[in-house]
Amino acid sequence: MATTLRITLVKSPIGYKDDQRKTLVALGLRRLHATVEKDDNHSIRGMLHKVRHLVQVEQQ
Repeated sequence: MATTLRITLVKSPIGYKDDQRKTLVALGLRRLHATVEKDDNHSIRGMLHKVRHLVQVEQQ
């Protein structure tokens, strides 16, 4: 069974670079405290590394 990641936006992207905002939108995070579940793969991990200061990640 593939591992999934639960990703929650915990800090506002206001004041951060535009590419970080676009990364959050690509992950499906548009509002504060919004949560999405994504498959654990290299592309998602790379996106999370870019915005690691804005999100909280839990493995399931």
